[in-house]
Amino acid sequence: MTNLNVGDPAPAINLPRDGGGMVDLSETKGMKVVVYFYPKDDTPGCTKEAIGFTEQAAAFAEAGAVVWGVSKDSVAKHEKFRAKYELGIPLLSDEDGTVCEDYGVWVEKNMYGKKYMGIERATYLIDGDGKIAQIWRKVKVPGHVDAVLESVRAL
Repeated sequence: MTNLNVGDPAPAINLPRDGGGMVDLSETKGMKVVVYFYPKDDTPGCTKEAIGFTEQAAAFAEAGAVVWGVSKDSVAKHEKFRAKYELGIPLLSDEDGTVCEDYGVWVEKNMYGKKYMGIERATYLIDGDGKIAQIWRKVKVPGHVDAVLESVRAL
């Protein structure tokens, strides 16, 4: 597991997104980027989080930030998820898990005594120089989007 800290250079991101095309972190120089990792499309917590970021998309843009959601779901699953809830943020597909590994969010989880590997809900704020400005691990969805937005505005 990668152990990233505030001030570290953000690992590369170059992933396919819903709607087609690729998203590349190296093309965001000078912009703030919010990358939130979530376990699975169309599950209760992930849906609430995606809707929350969508509702605040204009405020993030006003603060000079782009927001990307990342999971291991396929582009096709992302497109269904996006259409079902009218989501307004790009959803990136990390099917092979490389970016999840690079950001240290592919972790051992434990549910009902059963251990398995999965994505830890986490958010990274990357500054205009490509460095990690803030990290939220083991995110609880209520209030999270507002906390991230506050940090973006303060950056």
